[in-house]
Amino acid sequence: MVSAGAKPLPSGATEVAQRRVTLLGATGSIGTSALSVIAERQGEFAVEAVTAHANADKLATIARATGARLAVVADPDRYGELKSALAGSGIAVAAGPAAVIEAAERPADTVVAAIVGAAGMAPTYAAIRAGAQVAIANKECLVSAGAVFMRAAAEAGVPILPVDSEHNAVFQALGGRPMDEVERIILTASGGPFREWPSERMAKATAAEALKHPNWSMGPKITVDSATLMNKGLEVIEAHHLFGAPPQKLEVLVHPQSVVHGLVAFTDGAMMAGMSVPDMRMPIAHCLSWPQASALAGRRLDLAELGSLTFERPDLERFPALRIALAALDAGGWATNVLSAANEIAVEAFLAGRIGFLEIARMVEQTIERVAADSAPQTPATVDDAIALDREGRLRAAELIAARA
Repeated sequence: MVSAGAKPLPSGATEVAQRRVTLLGATGSIGTSALSVIAERQGEFAVEAVTAHANADKLATIARATGARLAVVADPDRYGELKSALAGSGIAVAAGPAAVIEAAERPADTVVAAIVGAAGMAPTYAAIRAGAQVAIANKECLVSAGAVFMRAAAEAGVPILPVDSEHNAVFQALGGRPMDEVERIILTASGGPFREWPSERMAKATAAEALKHPNWSMGPKITVDSATLMNKGLEVIEAHHLFGAPPQKLEVLVHPQSVVHGLVAFTDGAMMAGMSVPDMRMPIAHCLSWPQASALAGRRLDLAELGSLTFERPDLERFPALRIALAALDAGGWATNVLSAANEIAVEAFLAGRIGFLEIARMVEQTIERVAADSAPQTPATVDDAIALDREGRLRAAELIAARA
């Protein structure tokens, strides 16, 4: 959604021979989908910079294929590997967190913010401050410091465009109408692989089972978040900031077919739905070309073939992560920050076999309680504040997990 106070780009304002794009997190699932869109539309986009955390080989391949001007690996130990892989290409090479921020600040029409975790906050903020249109796929930015990022976008007069399929569907369904005409914003959840599992069975769920998402192909962290429904809780928090929607106007429905991604109910009784086959290239393409639209090849939605679409309310007893996320939103920005940090640590512990599936939500809730009891946490006023609080949340979560073992 265009941030509150930000000036939407006038129609045709960015209609140039090529739109310059920077990909932060080019080697991940979102980066890969964005690259597919760029490759399909040869000549429409020029790649300014690409970054990755540590996969220097894949990053070099991407940089060569796209003709990027700069390739940056966040892990400084991989600098030599990346430099060697790009020798003779004419592509500039850099390494380290500061270099990632510098890549984000380079002139670009659109910066795709797809770095996973708190590591994506500083580069995304830098892109906004530099005046780029940001296509945001990093949840931590808005969950951990939503007020900070939305204020920065308003001050810079740039839009923050949602890459998540749910938020992108809502963005398109809103059609620019103001929030006082909106009765409800509904985000849908597939329910994940454990939608019909009883709690007793979920308690014994393995990482391999949690990673078998029925509809989407995503990275491991977000796939586990989808299994716990924490992902939907994080998306509700994001929607609150993206659209300026009060919590009472935000709702979640479980929709196993993953065809309806988001809905907007208006005060006149009308309801608009954003629908498509599950394909992340669609919202990415929308963000890359906004405010114009371009054709995209791929499978189309066939409603007759589907036959029916079903919806149900989420079970907050079997999936307490969603309940915890909604409570954090009510508690304020400090709580959503700690929620995000603790969840990342808990998911890592689950994937490593150190805690059980149902313990993910338990550890997150206990971490929020511990931080609230041990200090007087405040909603972050700056990105540095957000990163510091995130660090505290991670530390507390790690301590709780270690004590449990």
